[in-house]
Formats: sequence, C-alpha cells, structure tokens
Amino acid sequence: MAGPGRGRGGPGAGPVLMAAPRAVLLLSGKRKSGKDFVAEELRSRLGPDVCTILRLSGPLKEQYAKEHGLDFQRLLDASAYKEEFRQDMIRWGEEKRRADPGFFCRAAVQGALQPVWVVSDTRRLSDVEWFRAAYGDVVQTVRVVATEETRKRRNWVFVTGVDDAESECGLDQAVAFDWVITNDGDKVALDEQLEVLVQSLHSSL
Repeated sequence: MAGPGRGRGGPGAGPVLMAAPRAVLLLSGKRKSGKDFVAEELRSRLGPDVCTILRLSGPLKEQYAKEHGLDFQRLLDASAYKEEFRQDMIRWGEEKRRADPGFFCRAAVQGALQPVWVVSDTRRLSDVEWFRAAYGDVVQTVRVVATEETRKRRNWVFVTGVDDAESECGLDQAVAFDWVITNDGDKVALDEQLEVLVQSLHSSL
C-alpha cells in the first residue's frame, strides 16, 4: 500500500498529494465498450465522497483546445465537433507523450482526494506504467469488453487512423488485466460483475 505521503512519483513529478489513494482502477476498452458507463456505475455504488472519476482525455483536450483556439467544452462531448479533430488530437497527444509520458497523467490526478480513483480512459502502456510507478500496489487494471455487434448497436463504426491507432490498440496485448468486465447489454450480468469488484474495493478501504 502506498503511504500517506506518496503521491505523484517518477521523474518530473509535481508536488506530492497530501493523501494517496487506497485504490486506483485503470479502465480500458475499445470505443463504445462502455468504459464511461462502467466508471459512472462504480462511482454511484461507492459514492462520490469515496470514488472520483479521472479522465486522461480531459487535460489532453483542454491543452489541445488552448493551443488550437478550439471550444474545449464541445471537445468533451460525443459530438461531430470532437470527431472532426479526433485524429489530429491523437497525433498531437502522441507528440506530447513522447516528450513527457506522464504529462496527461499528472494533470488528471491534480486535486483528486477521494480514496478510490477510477481512470475511465486508460489507453496506453505508458499510462499504466506511470500510475504503477507513482502508486504501486494500489493500482488495478480493468478491461471493459463488448462484442463488435454490441458496439455497432451503440453506433460504433470502424475508422481508419482511429480504431487501428495506439490510442485504441495500445493495451490489446500489453497487460494482464486484474479484472475483465463484460458489458454486452445484460444488466443482471453487469451488476453481478460490478458487485464483486465493489466488494473487493470495500475491503481495501
């Protein structure tokens, strides 16, 4: 377990948080697998005082919007506006990560004080490595999976340069996940899986 003084470790780290998390869940999965939905369900079950959702894409989009004179709020939603810039944001984000792999991770955890953190959009091995280096054994990896048929029902369409890029495929082979959550539209099955995960989190609080 990370101690109270342990926060953002690693080269170029910012100030250490006063209280370290007791659990950090790194959620990953394909587009339209339901990562955000699972993250919201976990926060609802644990309560907002216990669980906060962190998004690596938030600081990425904010910085991208500043540098390109774009509407940050419109980049946050699932709009055609965001899709218009998605590929260039991916390219720009990769350049930032090559220069500093922890750039967006450090920004995302700024000010997070709840004992459970759910990172809803983990996409790359460098993200996983940064959190493990900073927070050690409290980090758990969670893969949210759904069939292509389910994802298509949620309006997923394969886009070259997006669905075959590292931002979608970077964790396909690289990680042995601690948890795999199947989210194919069966509410009872999803509830059962989430309940097991939530009970496990309660044991670490």
